[in-house]
Order: sequence, then C-alpha cells, then structure tokens
Amino acid sequence: MVTGAQPTVYVRMADAGDLFVSWRWENDGGAAGIWAIPEAQVTAAVHRFAAALPAAGAVGRLESALTTGELAALESEEKLAQYLSATFLPYQLAVRLYELHVQGVRPRIRIQPSPRVAQIPWELIAPDTDVRLVDIAEVSLLAPPGIVHAPARIGRSWTDTRDLPVVAVLDPRVPGFRADSALGSVLGRMDETAPLATLVAAYVTRDRLVPKVSDPLTAFRRTDVDRAWLGEALRAGASRLLYIGHVTAAAPDSGQSEAATMHLACTAETLGFAPAQRDHRPLSARDLLLGTYTLSDNPRTGPQLWPIPSRVALIACESGGDLRFGEALGLVAAMLTGGAELVTAGRWILPTDLAFQRLGGAPPTSHPLQDAVCAIDAAHEHPDPVAALNNWQRARLAAWRESGNIEHSPLVWSAFATVDARA
Repeated sequence: MVTGAQPTVYVRMADAGDLFVSWRWENDGGAAGIWAIPEAQVTAAVHRFAAALPAAGAVGRLESALTTGELAALESEEKLAQYLSATFLPYQLAVRLYELHVQGVRPRIRIQPSPRVAQIPWELIAPDTDVRLVDIAEVSLLAPPGIVHAPARIGRSWTDTRDLPVVAVLDPRVPGFRADSALGSVLGRMDETAPLATLVAAYVTRDRLVPKVSDPLTAFRRTDVDRAWLGEALRAGASRLLYIGHVTAAAPDSGQSEAATMHLACTAETLGFAPAQRDHRPLSARDLLLGTYTLSDNPRTGPQLWPIPSRVALIACESGGDLRFGEALGLVAAMLTGGAELVTAGRWILPTDLAFQRLGGAPPTSHPLQDAVCAIDAAHEHPDPVAALNNWQRARLAAWRESGNIEHSPLVWSAFATVDARA
C-alpha cells in the first residue's frame, strides 16, 4: 500500500495524434507537468519495440525474438531501453526522479498508459546509462477509475481474505486440442522437481490449494477446471486466483476488448458468449462481465457467478491486452469489476520454457516462465505486492546485466505489469 512517507507520482497518457503525458505528485512530492511527444516519434518507438517481441501467427518471430531481436542480447537491449526512455520519459520528470534517487528515496510511479503505448514496459526504460526505472522506483499501472468507482462493484480486501484458499487453474486441458497444438500445454510435462510443482506442494501441505489434491502433480493439466468449477470455487471463498494457461486477446483494431477469452476445460456445449472452437467454448471477458444475461431465462451477472478475489495473476500471452483499447473491457477489467483490487497480467506473448531451451539455447535446467510464476505468486502473498514484484524484477535485471544469458532476458520478467486499484 502507498504510504505517506514514500513519494508517489501519477503519470497519465493520452493519444491525440501526438502523445500527451501529464504527471502530478502526491503530497507536494514535486512539480506537476505535461509533455507532448510527436506522433512520428511515438510510432517509430512503438514499432521498434514491437519488432523485438514474439508475435502471434508470424512465422519465425518467436525464434527471432529469442535469438536476433533487440531483447535477446544485453548490448542491443540496453540501447533499446535508452531509446525508449529518450522517447517516453519527460525530461522534467526524469530530473525529479534523479533528485530523489540521489537522496536515497525510491518513489512510486503509478502509470495510466494510452492504448498506443500499453505494451511499453516502463520498468525497463533507462533514463541514464546503467540505470533502469525499476532501479529507482516502484512501478505499477493505474486501474481505470470508471471501473474502480462503479456503483455496482464490490471490491474485496486482501486484509480480510488473505487466509482463504488460493484457487489455481494450472495449464488446463482444453477440449479438442492436443498437448502440442495451439491451445496445448503451456508448461509442458511436469515433474516433482520443477519449480511450480514445488510451489504447489507447499500449498497442498498447508491445505490452501483449490482444487484439493494429495499429489501436487495432479493439480496440473486437469480436465474438470471449467467455468462451473471455477464459479463454485470462487463462491466458496478465495484469497487469490492464479491462472496459468492460454488467453486469446482481441485485436486492438477490432474495438471489442470484451471478446478476449481465457481457455479453461469448458466443452463446446457450455453456455457462454464466445463462439465454440472445436469441442471447446472459451470463457470471455463478456461472460465475466454479463454472466448469463440474454443467455438464460434466469440470468445472473458475471460477478455473481464468478466473485473475483482480491488478487489475481493471469499468466498467459497478452492477458493484459485490454489496456491497448480505448475502452478497456477485457480480462483485466472484468477481474477488477468482479472485485479484484490488484491484477498482474502479461503485456505480450510469453515464450515458454521449452521455447527458451529449444530456440534460444537456454540450458535445460532453466525455467524462466515457471520462475516468473513463482515470483508473481510470492508477490501476491506479500503485504506490498507491487514492491515485491519489482524487487524480483530488479534481481532478474541484475542477473541479465551480469550474464547476458537468454534465460535472464526481459522477454519474460518485464512482460508482467500489475494493475492496482488500491488508493
């Protein structure tokens, strides 16, 4: 939680041809300001950064992101980070952040990005040589105020619910899709020595995991974790939701952020708004928002069917994709509307551990994605989850600077952003 002793700056961006960036400090922490970035400069920076990322359906883009892209090598990544800083970080704001850094003060930066720049990781940008923003500040995203202050929203407090179970959907089997297909396994074959298996075992020992299992390995690749199961588990009471699987993000030019879907073990016969895919019907943001409205003679709202717990981790490709829309009504917005006060989601497509090993040449003992899940899970158990996650990102950055090895690349650790609805 933000404290009075820690300076906090709110940064908001607006697309209007040029990109307008405004900022204000809480409690007289510094001078407010506004900065305009020319449209051509913004477009060039966004395109350059996007070219370094994996892209859905683009042949060779995953391999190039892990081998020849600017995020795959330390020297090129540092140059990219400095370029992004020169483009997006206003000079006056950078000066104030430097002053606080010299004083040994690490402020909080709470950002509301515009749709055009929603994928830019502010944690990564380098306001000076050998200095990243995450080195000198705690960084999180602002939740849309229209959602947070909606009259019908019932927010859930971590203080009140922290001892309740953790509801975990861990790489579910999607009906009609083989393990090696487009909606197949995200984590691959799990064994008891894997980082996530160890994490699940700890929850099983403390009797905090839903589904209830005796063997931690049986929590993965389940066939029963559909939307009905999820609703029942959440209505029984939960402190957190941990989802690891597939998300299909809506295309930003579609204007339909509510069409984003998460893939559970739901069959095609399941009632829902999203079109069926083979033997499967995904759970859409529209489902989470509207429930069975117009679909049933006795409809229930999404928050009634799926009351979302205080903290949510959506570990999936582009799970935070609704931030790229002018009207954000995707999965993050649905989680906040359902009651979450904090959601950690992915900005872009996430390479799997197997991709790091086979395409990037990472050692077979490395697990960048699993390690990220464990770090996010630990942060969501912490009193200050934003600071805890930023601390892990700083540790990953240190390992990247020291080794330059692909398994420490920002391709995974800077992909995650935390949308915080707390005051």
